[in-house]
Amino acid sequence: MSQPPQLHAVPKWHTQSIAGAQLAPQPAVQPLLRAEGVSLEYRSRAHTVRATHDVSFDVYRGDRFVLLGPSGCGKSSLLKAAGGFIAPSAGRISINGQAVNGPGPDRVAVFQEFDQLPPWKTVKQNVMFPLLASKKLKRSEAEERAMHWIGKVGLAGFADAYPHTLSGGMKQRVAIARALAMQPEVLLMDEPFAALDALTRRKMQEELGRLWEEARFTLLFVTHSIEEALVVGNRILLLSPHPGRVRAELNSHQFGLHSTGSPEFQSAANRIHRLLFDEDAAAPESAAAPVRAAVPDEITVPAAAIAIAAAAGLPVPVPALGGYDAVDAIGRRLAL
Repeated sequence: MSQPPQLHAVPKWHTQSIAGAQLAPQPAVQPLLRAEGVSLEYRSRAHTVRATHDVSFDVYRGDRFVLLGPSGCGKSSLLKAAGGFIAPSAGRISINGQAVNGPGPDRVAVFQEFDQLPPWKTVKQNVMFPLLASKKLKRSEAEERAMHWIGKVGLAGFADAYPHTLSGGMKQRVAIARALAMQPEVLLMDEPFAALDALTRRKMQEELGRLWEEARFTLLFVTHSIEEALVVGNRILLLSPHPGRVRAELNSHQFGLHSTGSPEFQSAANRIHRLLFDEDAAAPESAAAPVRAAVPDEITVPAAAIAIAAAAGLPVPVPALGGYDAVDAIGRRLAL
């Protein structure tokens, strides 16, 4: 049997399947989320670090779109830019044709950190919080929707439990329930299963797929795992090592957990690995300070504050409010 052709970068108006077959353009379908020539930079007094360079992609309604690349390629930065947390130094990100100028309830994020949940609120209260903060629903309606999604992620028996009593996987289920309860246009997930053990990670990938089959939400998912990208995504954008540039855009809808041991799955994973690394002709990384070190203010606001503020359509808490004080400040403002 002849081997499929090696993948290569493709023009942004169409994608290429894992087997190399091109798909015809679909000009009639407008993307829900669009990135056009996006470059992202982090600046400090001493250095400017470019995270991505001239990245373009389209995410269509119902897509499970994965940003895949090695550490430092800017994939998490692209997700944060899509969420409105950071602004591009060049290019544009839009949703429904409107420029993204800040966080909003149409884009809700789930991060990999387990501190996304205010520890003084129960599971039910955590899921209800952004619904009440955004004034989308009355309290009784918010409670009904929260319990619906808590049940969907298999935690109906833990609605009154506090985060410190939950495992890492259970905390991630709560974060996913909170995000989906907001019914966002795009669900943003930044390596949400990276800190979990292998068995729990596989279970969470399975549950995410089941939830998508039921709700058909639009997903923008970041990972550095080739296998996870193939399992989770129906489309994958490959990014080069730092600074991140588009290497290729691939279709992967034919793969899932059911196919992880198949020769086709392993062949696809191997070809993606070659495409990411064997063709690496990028310039050596800058000797500048690491990206996160160049933006110390970014890490003083916990994931809980960012996630809840964004879900509620509020400004991200200022760095001066460190720790959970930032989250508490939101609650005090809204009397929640």
